[in-house]
Amino acid sequence: MPKVIITCGKIGAGKSTYAEKLRKSEKAVLLSCDEITLALFDGNVGEKHDDIVERCQKYLFGKSLEIIEIGCNVILDWGLWMKEERIEAREFYKAHNIPCEIHYVNVSNEQWQKNLEKRNADVLAGRTSAYFVDEGLAAKFDGIFEEPERDEVDVWIENEWR
Repeated sequence: MPKVIITCGKIGAGKSTYAEKLRKSEKAVLLSCDEITLALFDGNVGEKHDDIVERCQKYLFGKSLEIIEIGCNVILDWGLWMKEERIEAREFYKAHNIPCEIHYVNVSNEQWQKNLEKRNADVLAGRTSAYFVDEGLAAKFDGIFEEPERDEVDVWIENEWR
């Protein structure tokens, strides 16, 4: 039976890099809110960002059901930064009798800073279309991130690969 894998971790932890590797090994369709918002709005949504991301997530939850229905694995590449989001995601798939795994990409603060520096350099050089993460944005997301307990996730990855 096909399954859903959801990546979890701080912004810049390496979730998208991990999700892309997983996409290939699991023969899955990767669904990403960042991919949609950056493609449609070029990252310039201002104060509407949180609302648009929430709408993207709802859309992608529904789209994932269609993909699962035809027998394909799905990877949802977004942060699940808060415990409540992780609980809601599990309950959504449980209600649809779909196996769901949460994969947490853990990163040390030192590695996280290196990842953000590399990401920002890549954004400025045009090598990636990811969001530029300045100090204010990093502090905002770091402040709302609730690190999961080990029993909340199915796979715990220590990111040291960047």
